[in-house]
Amino acid sequence: MPVQVAPVTMNPVPQSDTYVATIKSRRSATLQPQVTGNITRILVKSGDMVHAGQVLMTIDPLQQMANVQQMQGTQEQKSAVYDFQKIEVERQRKLYAEGVTSKDSLDAAEQAYANSRGDYSSASASTQSQKALLAYYQIRAPFAGIVGDIPVHVGDFVSPTSFSLTGPVLLTTVDDITELEAYIEIPADRATQIRMGLPVQILGDGDQVLANSTVSFISPEVDNGLQAVLVKAEVPRTLVTLRNAQLIKARIVWSTSPTPTVPVLAVTRIGGQSFVYVAQDNGKGGFVCHQVAVGLGDTIGNNYPVLSGLKPGDKVIISGIQFLADGVPVQPLN
Repeated sequence: MPVQVAPVTMNPVPQSDTYVATIKSRRSATLQPQVTGNITRILVKSGDMVHAGQVLMTIDPLQQMANVQQMQGTQEQKSAVYDFQKIEVERQRKLYAEGVTSKDSLDAAEQAYANSRGDYSSASASTQSQKALLAYYQIRAPFAGIVGDIPVHVGDFVSPTSFSLTGPVLLTTVDDITELEAYIEIPADRATQIRMGLPVQILGDGDQVLANSTVSFISPEVDNGLQAVLVKAEVPRTLVTLRNAQLIKARIVWSTSPTPTVPVLAVTRIGGQSFVYVAQDNGKGGFVCHQVAVGLGDTIGNNYPVLSGLKPGDKVIISGIQFLADGVPVQPLN
């Protein structure tokens, strides 16, 4: 029977382990109210892309605007007193220089001037402070990113001290998905093998490699509860399908060494055991096939690494396998 064969060859095979990893953004902000009032507008919805400084929602600022106007009135009053005292102290200085008034009068005028100047400076600073507070009535994005859940509604009363069932009132979150990291918990017994720069593969469905990265951080301590070491790997900016807090699989490649490999097409499984057919010289100028049990590793592309059962140079059959049986004469085509 004519069959196609492929020799068992030595190829670089990575020694790796796959772990569950958590995607986390390097920039993730939780927005909470810093002032008291009712929400008047919500200008975005969950999932929207926003730019740095964009207004996300507003809190009713009317009471604060009234405070600002009151402080402005006080500042104007203090300014008028300050201007009068400034003129008065200059007049007293001239009168004192001409000998018309006493030193006590001049001292009193200078004291009143200093007091009015302090009052005016204080009122001016209070006005600026109250104006600055107006900015907190507009909730802005701290950086460009994606808006998360918005659990509040227009009309809700919020304050820095208000709480919900789950804790302090949360307005929304903003996550930057262009700067992501994979958080990988490595068992403590592997701690001696972890080093900076180890290759890390971010895996998708079917263990498809989505991106390649390297270990960029190794925790200096072991988590007591998990007995694991936290390792981080940066996620390439080009991989925009991942989201903050998403669970994925990450493969850490510990080393790469030459290992015998066979094509996937050569392998059959019977009762959970893997087998291949090997074309062997029968000593009479022909070939026969023999079924060999093999131990295999995880697939690498279109090949299996061979852990046991074969050696380099063996000719494995890759065609017509369903028609073969142990000891059947075959004719290799290549």
